[in-house]
This record gives sequence, structure tokens and C-alpha cells, in this order.
Amino acid sequence: MAERAAVILAAGQGTRMRSPLPKVLHPVGGRAMLDRAIDAAQALGCEKIVVVAGAHSPEVAAHARARLGPDSVAIQDPPLGTGHAVRAAEGALSGFTGDVLVSYADTPLLDAAAVAPLFEARAEAHLAVLGFVAADPGPYGRLVLEGERLLRIVEAKDASAAELQIAHCNSGVLAAPGPLLFELVAEVRNENAKGEYYLTDVVSLANGRGLRVVAAFAPEARVLGVNSQAELAAAEAVFQQSQRRAALDRGVCMPAPETVMFSWDTELQPGATVEPNVVFGPGVRVETSARIRAFSHLEGCHVAPGAIVGPYARLRPGADIGPDAHIGNFVEVKNVAVGAGAKANHLSYLGDGSVGARANIGAGVIFCNYDGFDKHRTEVGDDAFIGSNTALVAPVKVGAGAYTGSGSVIARNVAPDALALERSAQVEKPGWAARFRAMKAKLRRPV
Repeated sequence: MAERAAVILAAGQGTRMRSPLPKVLHPVGGRAMLDRAIDAAQALGCEKIVVVAGAHSPEVAAHARARLGPDSVAIQDPPLGTGHAVRAAEGALSGFTGDVLVSYADTPLLDAAAVAPLFEARAEAHLAVLGFVAADPGPYGRLVLEGERLLRIVEAKDASAAELQIAHCNSGVLAAPGPLLFELVAEVRNENAKGEYYLTDVVSLANGRGLRVVAAFAPEARVLGVNSQAELAAAEAVFQQSQRRAALDRGVCMPAPETVMFSWDTELQPGATVEPNVVFGPGVRVETSARIRAFSHLEGCHVAPGAIVGPYARLRPGADIGPDAHIGNFVEVKNVAVGAGAKANHLSYLGDGSVGARANIGAGVIFCNYDGFDKHRTEVGDDAFIGSNTALVAPVKVGAGAYTGSGSVIARNVAPDALALERSAQVEKPGWAARFRAMKAKLRRPV
């Protein structure tokens, strides 16, 4: 296989998004669209990736450099069209003689599998363009084909009546040897109404040289572009539907799949059950026979076989729920390993620490982990019993088999099998309540 590189165009203004966040940093499936384009290029074996960013979006350039390194960005300033954008990447690919993929950072559903046919077509031609068959061709550029050869790309506004009937449309993605690609874009002219340099012109230029130009095709849903919040939501809907279908096909039980939200890297093993209205943020792995109950939110966590989470639970990054453990309603877990068979069934916060096997966390328990400057750990031993409404002030350890009395504030370590109590003495005033009610009633009598 020839060496491969990628030029990812990410210099669009994104004004239709009406957002302070640059368009290509908006997420689909919990991952920035730019990252999704980079993922696809890497999965296709692109050894060098250049992101073309605009001077107006330094955040895009910074994002690309943070992921790919300092030499991964070319700046298009000012933006003068897609052909001009590709020329901006020429210096970063100086000396590269392999195939160059040109793709777009605002096409978040275009994965490696959808692009792979483009490289297969490129192996039999000098230049290959990725197209799709549109249900409604509308404003898309049309691919004018003669057998397998692509003769030209015609924009809808310039197409004849016959050309407007063509359903084969242009995605904008193409592949060609690097030296040829940059020769062709150098010949592109801006003699059009917008005064821009259009990448699509390389097709006619290549044909003018007698070179072989062909098209490969991807499903229309995969080449969906995003230019507005409505289109972003549409892309998210397509992504979610594909993730749900894939999970069901793997054997995940979801009684109401249309209500479950996935992230790009959600891992659900066969035999797991996900009840309605569950949201998976990035970094979640749920193993077989685990159950995620309704209205729970999970991110950056692991749920072991047989565990039950929810309903209305929140697992934050670092939560590691052990086999057959129970995390119940309105319990939040962050950076805590919960041992096998342990239970925290209601209304608790467990942050930064560990809970031993078979330990019981009562209602209203709080791991007081933050002192305003640093986070501290709470360690609860195997078979310990933490009474309801206990505040464990970290750093603190409760030994194996120990108990804490309900309503206690535990600020010192508790020995194994001990009972720790921290309560002020209860004071009772006989008859006080009756006298209080009588006084209030007297005050409310009309004058």
C-alpha cells in the first residue's frame, strides 16, 4: 500500500452555527467533529495529517496541534475557497510522494469504512472523488460520469436541465498522489462569481491532461455536512441511531433504545441491560449482565458484571463499580472503586476513595473529599457499615467490619470491627411543643 497523508479542511467561518465555539469543535457523539475526521484519517493509515485552519479560529489550530503535534497545522489566511485551502497545506507535505486524502472537519459521520472505496478506486486511476447517490440532489454538485470515468463536477446553479436530473453527487472528498494534487490546485483559477478557488476544478484539469479520473461512492448519511445547529442535531440523530442498532445487534437489551444516548466510545457488552433515558458520556464500559436503570448518567466509568446502577444515578470519571454492587437512586460516584457486592442504595455522594466488598453505605452518606484546595481519599473496608447521614471527612479510613452510627461526623480513622459514634447529647424539654402551639394560636386570634 502506498504511503498516505491527509489534508483536513477546517478553515470555514461557521457563522451559521451562531456559537462562540468554532464549528468543527462542536461534538457529535461526545467527540469534536475535527477529532472524528482525524480518527478516520488515522484509521485509513494516513501517516501525516495536516489540518488547514483559519486565522479567525486559533482554537482550532491549538486543538489540532495538541493532538497531532506542532507541524500539523496550515493556516489559510484569508480563506479563498477549498482549492486555496489545499494549497495552504502544500508546504507541510513538501517531499511527500504518496497518496493524499482531502477531507472535511465538518463531515462527522464519514468514517474509515466509508472512505476506503475511494483509495481502492484511486489505485486504478490518477484521481478519485468520493460521491454519493442523493435522495434529493437539490443544491449538491453533480458528478457527470461516462461509464466509470468522472468527466466533470457541475455545481447545481450551473447545471443544465439534464444535469440536474443526475443523482450522483459530490461529497468534496478526493484522493490523488501528492505531487499531482498540488500541481492541479496550482492551476485552479478564481474566475467565478465569488472569486474563490474551487477544489472541484481539479477534475476538469486532470481530464484536460488526459489523466484517468474516477468516482467511488459512500452512503449519503455518511457524507452529511454540518453548517448549522439543526444540521448538527441531524448528524447526532444519525449517529445515535447507528449506535443503538449496533448495540442491539451485539445482544444488549434496551427496551426503549430510542431514549438512550451514546458516546463515540461507549462499550456495552452482550447481555447488559440499559433501561430508558440513560445517557452515556465518553469513556464508559459496561460488562455483561450489568443493569443500568432508567434516568442514569454515566461518563468515564466501568460497571462490572451483575452490578446495578440507578435509577437516577450518576457515575463520574474514575467510578469503578465492582461485580454485583448496587448504586441506587440519587447516588453520585466519582473516582471511587466500589467493591464486589457493596451497596450504596440512596442519596449519597462518594468521591475520591474506595468502598470494600460487601460494605453498606447508608442513605445520606457524604465523602467530604475537598478542603477548598486539595482532594483527599476516603477508604471504607470490606463488610463495613456506614450509618445513614454519616459525613466521612477525608482523609479517613474505616476498617473492615466497622460500623459508624447514623448522623456521625467521622474525622478520624476507625479500627476494624469498631463502632464509631460522634453525636452531641440529646436534650428533651417536656411539654414544650404544646406550649409553643398554644402561643402561636393566641398570636393568630383576630383583634
